[in-house]
Amino acid sequence: MSTRINTYLSFRDSARQAVAFYQTVFGGEYTLSTFGEFQASEDPAENDKVMHSMLTTSTDQVIMCADTPNSMELTQGTNYSMSISGEDEAELTGYWQKLTADGTITMPLNKAPWGDSFGMCVDKFGVSWMVNIAGVPGS
Repeated sequence: MSTRINTYLSFRDSARQAVAFYQTVFGGEYTLSTFGEFQASEDPAENDKVMHSMLTTSTDQVIMCADTPNSMELTQGTNYSMSISGEDEAELTGYWQKLTADGTITMPLNKAPWGDSFGMCVDKFGVSWMVNIAGVPGS
């Protein structure tokens, strides 16, 4: 898998419907995981919420969607992030270091429940980023 930059959309309880809608618009196939599948929420009411979904369109573009946990703020109009993912640890760690310089780390780059390294930050221009390094244990 080569490194990709994708759009990541956040919703309040409607990510499942959104990814299905985008499939009808753009075609392709999607995958979906819930918070319950990864025991990623302490709130049992969030077990069926979408932790991550990924639509790969018929033109090989990727749109990712998730439900925002109830404990986190979600403001319509700012409910998107840029997502960088791949397997090249050095390349992706380099992007992480540059994006976090003069920015804010909102979730440190560490091992995630799905086995990859994952982190979230806001760069110095206020853009939210997620970095996922496939199969690499976090520090």
